[in-house]
Amino acid sequence: MAESHASAPSRWHAVGSRWLGLGLAVVISVVTIGLAVTGRLTLYISPESIWFACVGAVVVLIGAIWSFTIPLGEETDHGHDHGHVDADGKDAAVPRRRTLSIVGTVSAGVIASGVVVAALVLPPASLSVELAMSRAGADGALFAGADTPTLGVADTTTFGIGEWSSVFATASRPETYDGQAVTLTGFVTPGGESDAVNLTRMIITHCVIDAQPAAVPVSLEAGDYGTGQWIEVTGTIKADSDGSLRVVPTSVVAIDEPGDPYEY
Repeated sequence: MAESHASAPSRWHAVGSRWLGLGLAVVISVVTIGLAVTGRLTLYISPESIWFACVGAVVVLIGAIWSFTIPLGEETDHGHDHGHVDADGKDAAVPRRRTLSIVGTVSAGVIASGVVVAALVLPPASLSVELAMSRAGADGALFAGADTPTLGVADTTTFGIGEWSSVFATASRPETYDGQAVTLTGFVTPGGESDAVNLTRMIITHCVIDAQPAAVPVSLEAGDYGTGQWIEVTGTIKADSDGSLRVVPTSVVAIDEPGDPYEY
């Protein structure tokens, strides 16, 4: 009878350990594959990283299937004893290890399970405008070499807000870009002058953790579009007498947030 009572906590401990390890990994893997299939994984990582994330998720699922060949609780059995036996023949370290194990298991379980539940319940969403504005002081030189392209050497029609932001910040010959046609898509953030706003986009290198905002000034009345409104701007680059660059629009269209709101 005593053995039956002792085995119940051990079984629940084994179930909890397997959930914290393999169970949570399986759920995250399924969510990852689901987001990739629906095209929403780019809200969290760059397109170049999707294949790696999906391969990792598949490997985890294969490991999960294989794990059913291991009896419950056997994965934590080392097969030998590390304890120190006292004068009464009892392991003096058992109570302390058990307490630490319980505290660690419960803490990890609450945190990890909370993350998984959030991933399952909350809909995928892009980074907020507020986050972009809070990071606006970050380094704007996001495109290495953007200071050097000239007409006939680099196709600036392929530049996004990230590349143009770097050009605007570092160009040593701003007149080179005067009059160049642009079509850019981003969301509105406050500009430095009353007759201008910033066209902003979040730039991701690997995932949303390293996301940084890039912005270019656009000659628009600040009240024409609310902060956070996505717009598509067609116009030309204007080099002012003080060497600064800005976009002078010929067409501005309010749009919904695109399915892929980032640049990479």
